[in-house]
Amino acid sequence: MTDATIEEQGEAAGLAKTFEPAGLEAKWYAHWEAGGLFRPERPDAAPFTIVNPPPNVTGSLHIGHALDNTLQDVVIRYERLRGKDALWVVGTDHAGIATQMVVERQMEAQGDKRTNYAREAFIDKVWDWKRESGGTITGQLRRLGCSMDWSREQFTMDPHFTKAVVKVFVDLYNQGLIYRDKRLVNWDPKLKTAISDLEVETREIKGSFWRFQYPLADGAVRADGLDFIEVATTRPETMLADMLVAVNAEDERYKAVIGQFVVQPLTGRRLQIVADEHADPELGSGAVKITPGHDFNDFEVGKRAGIKAADMLNMFDAEARVVQTADGLVPDEFIGMDRFDARALIVQRMKEAGRLVPHVVKAKDGEESELDAEPRTIQTPYGDRGGVVIEPWLTDQWYVDAEKLAVAPMEAVRSGAIEIVPKTWEKTFFNWMENIQPWCVSRQLWWGHRIPAWYGSDGQCYVAETEEEAQSKAGAGVTLTRDSDVLDTWFSSALWPFATLGWPETDAPLLAKHYPNDLLISGFDILFFWDARMAMQGIHFMKEVPWKRLYLHGLVRAADGQKMSKSKGNVVDPLGLIDKYGADALRFFMCAMESQGRDVKMDERRVEGYRNFATKLWNAARFCMANGITGSTSVAAPAATSAVNRWIIGEVVETVAALDQAMADLRFDAAANTVYHFVWDQFCDWYIELIKGAFDDETRAVAGWVLDQILVMLHPFMPFVTEELWHALGERSAELIVAEWPAPQASVDAGAKAEVEWLIALVSNLRAAKNELGIAPGARLEAYLPEPSAATRAVIAGNPAVIERLARLSAIHFAPAPAGAAMQIGAGDANLIVPLEGVIDIAAEKARLEKALAASQKEAKSLEGRLSNPAFAEKAKPEAVEKARADHAHHSAEATRLAAALARLG
Repeated sequence: MTDATIEEQGEAAGLAKTFEPAGLEAKWYAHWEAGGLFRPERPDAAPFTIVNPPPNVTGSLHIGHALDNTLQDVVIRYERLRGKDALWVVGTDHAGIATQMVVERQMEAQGDKRTNYAREAFIDKVWDWKRESGGTITGQLRRLGCSMDWSREQFTMDPHFTKAVVKVFVDLYNQGLIYRDKRLVNWDPKLKTAISDLEVETREIKGSFWRFQYPLADGAVRADGLDFIEVATTRPETMLADMLVAVNAEDERYKAVIGQFVVQPLTGRRLQIVADEHADPELGSGAVKITPGHDFNDFEVGKRAGIKAADMLNMFDAEARVVQTADGLVPDEFIGMDRFDARALIVQRMKEAGRLVPHVVKAKDGEESELDAEPRTIQTPYGDRGGVVIEPWLTDQWYVDAEKLAVAPMEAVRSGAIEIVPKTWEKTFFNWMENIQPWCVSRQLWWGHRIPAWYGSDGQCYVAETEEEAQSKAGAGVTLTRDSDVLDTWFSSALWPFATLGWPETDAPLLAKHYPNDLLISGFDILFFWDARMAMQGIHFMKEVPWKRLYLHGLVRAADGQKMSKSKGNVVDPLGLIDKYGADALRFFMCAMESQGRDVKMDERRVEGYRNFATKLWNAARFCMANGITGSTSVAAPAATSAVNRWIIGEVVETVAALDQAMADLRFDAAANTVYHFVWDQFCDWYIELIKGAFDDETRAVAGWVLDQILVMLHPFMPFVTEELWHALGERSAELIVAEWPAPQASVDAGAKAEVEWLIALVSNLRAAKNELGIAPGARLEAYLPEPSAATRAVIAGNPAVIERLARLSAIHFAPAPAGAAMQIGAGDANLIVPLEGVIDIAAEKARLEKALAASQKEAKSLEGRLSNPAFAEKAKPEAVEKARADHAHHSAEATRLAAALARLG
């Protein structure tokens, strides 16, 4: 159906001529929320439950949120339409570091700072900020159309949630699964707190690689007669806390000195030479200096060498300034220096001592020069919020015994109690879980769940749910001081699937009905930070998996496949896309592009295309309304006698089945493309064209029913436009959001399907042939079919008006075609001959096609040569290579089309 069809039919009462999404989106979302329709009362219905990954209360909607929440909303709307008691738990995370930073920055802008206040007074300021400004992202989720149960909105610092967090900590402590230990952590010297791996971003920076000589002690020499060992480092400052030198046991250069000592030139500390697999004989000198207190790999080497964490040397304070080590051997001139200032001075002192090995650079003319260090690009960890280089720092922290808690989730995945989709992620899941490290759960912040531990004047630590309980354990004569740390936000969010449902109250009605959840949709990047930890805590405390299925989606990348980042200037604002094209268009794009195991490439043109798809449906509805077609009151398909009506009913049957299967398989791209193809191709382009001019009661009933099925099937993907059209088509007993999922109670009519598909093939192939040969679309032609089958004869006899109106064939003769140029048109088992004498200039058309074919073939061959040249593929800009590929595909396809057109002319 063309858009001009609307103009032909006149205005459709009650529906604007132009589809404008903004107004209707605001109207319907407010209506749904006010009416409690995101969780209608269905106490006897089967439950279906999902929880949203709680966004940071400081956050705003980014393109990753748009993908993640669109997929969740599609699922929850689908299950709601299927009659389930569909609960989508919604809430926000208190986001310890992020929130504290936001408030502190506001204070700094006013000349104030956190340390001017007592802890509780500062926390009150954070709560004030949360009440005034913490709801930004929840409003933005509404704009996306997320049908969450806002009446039960959760916050990870709500009193009931805090109660759950405290109970989990205390129970795990009493079970020996939480303990305090001295280990290395990612330390942010600016924020002065430990941070998680997810809060560390790796940047490439220009750095240096220094080489130094450590002299062998006690007169020892290597097998080659040298009396030193050369070590290399990108962080010379850590030399002040060196404790070992590691070599490979099989390295012939060092076998004779394993167990011997070197002397660190600046501190004079004796460092034993140990054999360890960490030292690779093929890299550098094959020897590695070991600083267990300031490097994660060195920490493990130190442990293997028998050094206890309590004995590992620490040379930095919380701000990464040099402090004296336990053995007092750090020279005074370094004490109090910033780590990077210390680095420069250490290099200078080592050079003065003759222990710096210069880096030799050879120029093109053969001349050599020396540098203090080899320039290198170094992968360097930065705090994503503090913005400074992260320091591996040895400090006392609280840890969860993740190794023990990981056993049950792994068994759940192996047994099928948890299904990971796509299955390819299972290998990554097991690899991480089988090698899991202790989980550091303490943070040196004020905002967050304060650790329920008190330190007594008797030197003991008391863990309890309340201070009164801790005091009773300690006894009246013991003075208690509470631990100042708070818990990692991942610790509290790990309880999300059950604490949001009322736990630890065991009789909570929602908990009994909605745990375990049915599905978790998550980005793969938080598989271990959130998903795995929910599995650990859920199984441990609830004795059941937190969810039955885990769907992991990819990232949304820029159009060229690059990761989005502010520094690259390629970040896409989903709210800007919603303003421009509407939420429905963005949502449909996200679903259509979400293919299991692949990232989504952002393409604004496709978002615009899906806005045009909504417009297409809008115009189709206006056309139907202008012809007396209204919504149906029946879920079952109406009775139908005509082939075209029986065909479209069968198409609905097939579409519903395909859509249900795609949703069962969590194939969002297949689901979106299934409904798109049906709406655009079958209904708008063919059914409406086929029934035009034949609006009897049966056709109106069938068309209205099919349009209703479209609105219901499309609603999870495009909720706003479908709800608007649902009500425009007539009085309704309920809103579309709580309508009934299609149940046609019909089957595919094979005869009707064959008949209509024959007509579609005839019209499509004839239109394509006319286009290829430059024949006007409206030109009326005649066709010849010498020996038609009985079925073909019947189709032609039964559809003369359609054949004349759509195919523009004035007649089909059941006889041989006259001699002369003609084109052949296939339709089913028929091969129609359409004479061309007098229709076009055959010779001129052949000449035109041959010239165009030669040009396309030449261009395609040239591009093929360029693309097959390795130099072009490797040296050209990526966008140039991509354009060459697209141009090659275009000219190849054009050559194929032109060759087919020539073949038609014989």
